[in-house]
Amino acid sequence: MGTFTVQEDMFQDRLGAASAGIEDTVQAEEFSIFYGSKEAVRKVSFGIPAGQVTAIIGPSGCGKSTFLRAINRMNDLIPACRTGGRLLLEGEEIYGPQIDVVALRRRVGMVFQKPNPFPKSVFDNVAYGPRIHGGLSKTQLTDIVERSLTRAALWAEVKDRLGDNALGLSGGQQQRLCIARALAVDPEILLMDEPTSALDPQATLRIEELIGELRGRYTILIVTHNMQQAARVSDFTAFLYEGKLIEFGVTRQIFTNPRERQTEDYITGRFG
Repeated sequence: MGTFTVQEDMFQDRLGAASAGIEDTVQAEEFSIFYGSKEAVRKVSFGIPAGQVTAIIGPSGCGKSTFLRAINRMNDLIPACRTGGRLLLEGEEIYGPQIDVVALRRRVGMVFQKPNPFPKSVFDNVAYGPRIHGGLSKTQLTDIVERSLTRAALWAEVKDRLGDNALGLSGGQQQRLCIARALAVDPEILLMDEPTSALDPQATLRIEELIGELRGRYTILIVTHNMQQAARVSDFTAFLYEGKLIEFGVTRQIFTNPRERQTEDYITGRFG
C-alpha cells in the first residue's frame, strides 16, 4: 500500500502477544467527551490491552489528547467538560460516583508534551508522589527513587547529582525524570501525550527505547503525530478523526493493510 513502509521484523515479537487474547485494562464503550455543546470525542469504543503499548494517531484537534486525559480525569479541571457512555478501568467506571480520583491518578500516571520537572532536586522530584502518600522511611524512599530512576534509564546519569536542581538537566533527561516521577507511585498505566515533540532526535530515540523497556511492566498509551514513531513503539494503534474512532487494530495491520481508506490516506500523507 501507499508510500509508508515498515520494517518486517519490527513487529514479529509483538504479533504473538497481540493475538494471544490479552485482556483490556481500559475499555471505552460508546464513550463521548463534550466541551459545552461541542462533542470532542464521539462515541468511541475500543479496548487498551494490558501490558502493551497503544498509540493514538490522528490530525490536530481530532480528540487524541482529550481522550488520553479522560483516563485519569484530567478533564475534570476544564469547566463545562462532561462525558457520555462508559470508560472502564479493569471493569470499574472511571466516571462512576464511587471513584476515588486521587487513587485513580495514582494508578494512572501521566507524562506531558513538554518536560515539567518541579524546581526541586532530582531526588525530591521522584520522591514527591511517594511522600504525599506517606508512611515511608528514608531508606524506603531512597530505594524507590533509585528504582524509579533505573526504570526510567536515568540512574547512571544522575546518581551523583541527586541533590542538584532538576531544571539543570537536559531536555531529554528532564523528560525521563518526569517518567521516573510517574513510575515512583507504581502506576498500572502510563499515559504519554506527545512525550518527544519538544526533544531532539537523540533524546527522542532514548525515550522510544525506554518505552520498549517498560513494555510488559506497564500498560502504555501514547499520543503522537509521528507516524514512524507510532510504528516503531506501539503494539496497537487507534486512528481518530474529528473525534471518531476510524480504525483500531494491531499496529502492523494498521500501517501495512488498513481496513479503512481514510486510515490509509492519513498514514500515507494524503491529508492531515
